[in-house]
Amino acid sequence: MSGIDGRDLGTFGIYTFDFENLPAARMRDAVQELEGRGWRAFWIPEGAGREALTHAGYLLAGTERMHVVNGIAQIWSREARRTHGAAALLADAYPGRHVLGLGYGGLRRPGVKPLAAMREYLDELDALEASDPAPKAIRRILAAYGPKMLALARDRSLGAHTYHVNVEHTAHARAVLGPDAFLGVEHPVLFESDPGRARAMAREHLGPYTGTPYNLAKFQRLGYSEEEIAGRADRLVDDLVFWGDLDTVVKKLRAHVDAGADHVAVQVIGVEPGETAMPHWRLLADALALGA
Repeated sequence: MSGIDGRDLGTFGIYTFDFENLPAARMRDAVQELEGRGWRAFWIPEGAGREALTHAGYLLAGTERMHVVNGIAQIWSREARRTHGAAALLADAYPGRHVLGLGYGGLRRPGVKPLAAMREYLDELDALEASDPAPKAIRRILAAYGPKMLALARDRSLGAHTYHVNVEHTAHARAVLGPDAFLGVEHPVLFESDPGRARAMAREHLGPYTGTPYNLAKFQRLGYSEEEIAGRADRLVDDLVFWGDLDTVVKKLRAHVDAGADHVAVQVIGVEPGETAMPHWRLLADALALGA
């Protein structure tokens, strides 16, 4: 595996679910504009829409410099052999521009814990890489939160990708990962300065994440009580969704960098159905001086 230089991806990137159902031509036009405005990393999930590796390949094909990061490709949505084959092709076709972010997800296997599942999957990937007569420079990272998964990301990949965490967790993750492993942090932002409206929209966004046992355990590990999580208290909302005007949001995002993140993937929320976050991405590109 070749390393990930934070300077390649830039300090800030875009994370979005918007492309899950967007027509191909609109995806291409949007990612090309973002590349032209100085964005250097584009993060895509694998939810109810597109398959992770073909999605990444399409975005890479439509750009010249953009790095595309799977955040994440679900390990149980495809067997390790298929993941390796697809990632090897992308590494060959677009050297240094694809990052394979792996995470626990897909068709669940009862009784199998995330850490054990990920170790088994990495064992299979490593065996495939070792037997490949012409191995490719596949760059992989792991979705990680707790200390054991962070340690696995440090020891078996190029680093970690975190999702919906507070700044304190970023400092903790850096301590576990050490100085050399890559740390990419996703964080939602909302361009709304009215506290009541902002928190109501943030609570709606966080709702699906506070209702499952896995996320409940994660938020408790971040330091929130069951009552705060169930009620989506102001403290939790304000920590996990940065809201306010552009200057305020940018200042809050930089706190992750100060805490040890190499890269922050910004997820703009609060966009009305049928609309696009492009106006916000344009403003952020200017505010973050991406074209400088």
